Formats: sequence, structure tokens, C-alpha cells
Amino acid sequence: MKVLLSCFLVPVFIVACSESVPNKPANHDTLSTNRKDTAQKFEMKQYWMVFLKKGPNRTQDSLSAAKIQDAHIRNIDRLAALGKIVLAGPMGYDKDLRGIFVIDAKDSTEAASYIKTDSAIITGRLRFELHPWWTAKGRVEFK
Repeated sequence: MKVLLSCFLVPVFIVACSESVPNKPANHDTLSTNRKDTAQKFEMKQYWMVFLKKGPNRTQDSLSAAKIQDAHIRNIDRLAALGKIVLAGPMGYDKDLRGIFVIDAKDSTEAASYIKTDSAIITGRLRFELHPWWTAKGRVEFK
């Protein structure tokens, strides 16, 4: 009975969720929702989502690793003060994914140039994946 109920409820949940999420427009500039009770327009803004992962060179002794980490934090603070990193933080577990940045940059080349100034990237202690990420402008405020 549980399996039968799950087979029914999961598709219903997926359909309900997919209908509540508006499609992304081709130009990513605006997002419209056409609901009966309201029509809203959102201006979209692109950021760059950075996934920091364990790098190929994690053989540093504890003193060297601490120095790399200290420089890593100072670089995050520097880029945040410039308004380039708008969100940063570590993961809450010890797996391959170590942390996330959200970067405000005009394109992936500019975003990567900021990431490549990080001591943990330079030394190979971390590596990164860069992904475009869109959100409604003014709906999420990074401070």
C-alpha cells in the first residue's frame, strides 16, 4: 500500500511543483508570471556560482595549510569589500565540496580572474567549478 501511495503522490508532487515554477525566458532579462490573481515582472540579474572542491595538492603540513587558509580568508574579505564576492561560506561537512562563493561579475572570464587570486586555488589545495546563476533582481539582497 505504501509503494502504491508513493507511486501516486510523487508524480502529483512533481507536477504541482513544476507548474508553480515559471519558465526561464530566453533572454534572462525579465521573468513574468501569468497567474489569475496577479501579473508580476521580475528583472533578472546574473551572478556566478562557484563550487570550491578539494584540489589535487592537499599534502601541505598543518602550518602551511593554516597559512593558505588565512590568505584564503583575507582574499575573500578583499573581494567582498570590492563587491565582487557577495556570498561565501564553507560546507558543513568534510567531503569533496568544501565551500561556495557567489560572485558578481560581467562574465565567466572576469569571475574566474577573481577566483584565481585565491591562495587555496593557486596552491592546488582547492579547485573550482564556475556556473552562471540567475535570480530576480532586488528579491535577494546580498550584504
